[in-house]
Amino acid sequence: MNGESEEHILIIEAGRTHSRYLHDLWLYRELFLILAWRDIIVRYKQTVIGITWSIIRPLLGMIAFTIVFSKIANLPSDNVPYPLTVYAAMLVWQFFNNTVSIGSESLLNNSNLISKVYFPRLIIPSTSMTVSLTDFLISAIVFIPLFFYYRVFPNWRIVFLPFFIFLTAITSLGATYIISALNVKFRDFRFAVPFALQLGMYVSPVGFISSVVPGNWRLLFSLNPLAGIIDGVRWSLFGTQLYLPSLVMSAAISLLLLLGGYFIFRFMEREFADVI
Repeated sequence: MNGESEEHILIIEAGRTHSRYLHDLWLYRELFLILAWRDIIVRYKQTVIGITWSIIRPLLGMIAFTIVFSKIANLPSDNVPYPLTVYAAMLVWQFFNNTVSIGSESLLNNSNLISKVYFPRLIIPSTSMTVSLTDFLISAIVFIPLFFYYRVFPNWRIVFLPFFIFLTAITSLGATYIISALNVKFRDFRFAVPFALQLGMYVSPVGFISSVVPGNWRLLFSLNPLAGIIDGVRWSLFGTQLYLPSLVMSAAISLLLLLGGYFIFRFMEREFADVI
C-alpha cells in the first residue's frame, strides 16, 4: 500500500427506525438498571431518616386532606373511613407526581452523559418510575396497620390492583416523556411543571370521591386519567363505586399518552445533544 494505511471510521448513531430503537432499548437494559439503582440511592442519600420520608409524606397529606374535606367540608366517603380513601389516592398521586417531577429534570441533570456517548435517551426519564415505584411500595406498607385499626379489609377485588398500578405507571411515563423532551428545548417548563402538578392534585379525586362531582360534569372530569385510576384503586381495595366510562377513558387516555409521549420524545431526541 506504499506505506499508506487505510483508516476505518465507525459512526455510532441512534436507530433510525422505531423497531431498531426498541432493539437498542433491550440491548441497553443493564444501563437502565444501573441508572435506576443510582437514582434510588441518590434519592435517600444524606437524609437523616432515609426511606421513612416515603411514609411520612403521604401520611401528612392524608391527615391534611381528612381534616379539610371530611371534618370541615363534611364530604362523603362512600361508607369507607375517610383516611383510608385519602391514603389510597395519595399513593397513586405521589406515584404520578414523583415520576413526572424527577423525570422532567432527568435529561438536564444527565447532560454530560447525553453529550458524550450514544444510548437510547428514553432510558433516562424511564428510570424515574423505578424511584416512584419504590416509594409507592414502601408507603403501601402503612395500609397494614390502617386496615386493622379501621377493621376494613380488601376482598377478591384486590387482584385487580396491579392493573391500576400499571395504568398509573404508563400514564406517568407518557407525561414524563413529553415534559422531559420539551424541558430540554424550552427551559421555562421547569418552572411550570411544579405549578401544574400542584393544580393537578386538586382537580384529581385525591381529597374527595368522584361521586361528589355533578353528573353533567362527570364526563369532562373523567378526561383526567388519574380520576378513573384512583376510583379503580379504591374499588379494588374497599369495594366503593366504580364509574365504568371513567375507567375506560382512563385506560384509553393512558395508552394514548404513552404512545404520544414516546413518538414526541423520539422526534425531539435527535436535537438533545445539540441544545442540552
